[in-house]
Amino acid sequence: MNEIWQMSATALLDGFAEGSFSPVDAMKAVLDRVDAVNPALNAIFVLRADEAMAAARASEARWRAKAPSGALDGIPVTVKDSIALAGWPYWRGTRGRMGTLSKDDSPPAARLKEAGAIIFGKTTMPDYGLLPSGVSSAHGTTRNPWNLSMNTGGSSSGAAAAVASGMGPASIGSDLAGSVRLPAAHCGIFGMKPSSGTVPHSPPSSTRVAGPLTRTVADAVLMLSVLSKPDADTGASGGSLPGIIPAADVRGMRIGLLMGRGFGEEVEVGVADLILSAANLLRGAGAVVVETSDPVKTELRGHFETVFAVKAAMERDELPQPARSETLEYISSVCDGGDAVSAKRYVEAVEGIERAKALYRETLAGFDLVISPVMPVAGFPAEALGARQDSPLHHLSYTAITNQLGWPAASIFCGFAPDGLPVGMQITGSNGKDVDILALAAWYERARAFAAGFPVLP
Repeated sequence: MNEIWQMSATALLDGFAEGSFSPVDAMKAVLDRVDAVNPALNAIFVLRADEAMAAARASEARWRAKAPSGALDGIPVTVKDSIALAGWPYWRGTRGRMGTLSKDDSPPAARLKEAGAIIFGKTTMPDYGLLPSGVSSAHGTTRNPWNLSMNTGGSSSGAAAAVASGMGPASIGSDLAGSVRLPAAHCGIFGMKPSSGTVPHSPPSSTRVAGPLTRTVADAVLMLSVLSKPDADTGASGGSLPGIIPAADVRGMRIGLLMGRGFGEEVEVGVADLILSAANLLRGAGAVVVETSDPVKTELRGHFETVFAVKAAMERDELPQPARSETLEYISSVCDGGDAVSAKRYVEAVEGIERAKALYRETLAGFDLVISPVMPVAGFPAEALGARQDSPLHHLSYTAITNQLGWPAASIFCGFAPDGLPVGMQITGSNGKDVDILALAAWYERARAFAAGFPVLP
């Protein structure tokens, strides 16, 4: 039998209902795990253990009375630094915001509380969430639990490291260009970017969405069923996803296989082999898997970099002048570049992305879903800003376009590369196909006949 800290959220709920153990037992086990491994990982930057234990005792009483308060009553969870939580630090990864506290709960935090989840900590992220790396001017370096010398990816860096190492069964992150899926791939867990509008979030954005990082697909489904409820404060209707999604019947499904991209790093052999193995597993089960090509070429990267630079400058400019320089040197240079972008160049970039979106819709229209690597590399050093120091966004070629499209996409563990690092497979669908993606992920999770397990940590 797994130790309590190793259990999924669904298994914890079963245990609470059966009386095998209580929310107090679960919270204590998770907090003990945090004490044991967080010093090496630097995944959780604020921990409120006393509040968590008090909440666990209240949850225990409700379960004993057979009156749980909601779908997540007693489940220990963390949230990313950028998820506003009333009275908690809200630094968004940057030194210039250190000391800032949230005044209100963001919609994801509010839904978790309503469902009875126990939010016991906040997790690290890079400055403004604008790096695919675990390096931050506010938090320092977050490390991959599978190899402490390697990166967690970003920007939901601490969230992925926490879940992968057993510091709670779930964490809520956010995804602007891969920020849930990339860390999930680096750390060997499941991460879901829902369709735009499915999960109410603040501040509102057409490209940045909140999503869960978990060790099982069923836990992600459970989290999304809570997170996707309507939000009265923002007026967002949400997507109201179901709490249980059966595994897909893949027979006859038409699956696109996207390996080569028009820009970015070449796919490493160890990564490609695992994606092709998953494709063969689908074929063997009766799916029609057809390799397709990327319709977009190198200019898309430049368009992304222009838009992200302008966004970075806008986020930095929210701070008073003395605090704006309190960030990573690279982020400062990106922000300065964003300030210098002309209106003409910005419009060119936006229109270039719109053309790319149209090409993607046309190319992928014939498939039910598409599988691909999450990223072309298995990993890079913990202190690096990305797979390429001079261009940290270079390896986002598989993830960034889905945010622009508003499409859902997930990362699911598909094996270990030769160097021992986990590899993620991305499952992508057109807007509104969240349930289809989760159903295929549930099928693959069962069909692959292996799991990442837990890393051995000092």
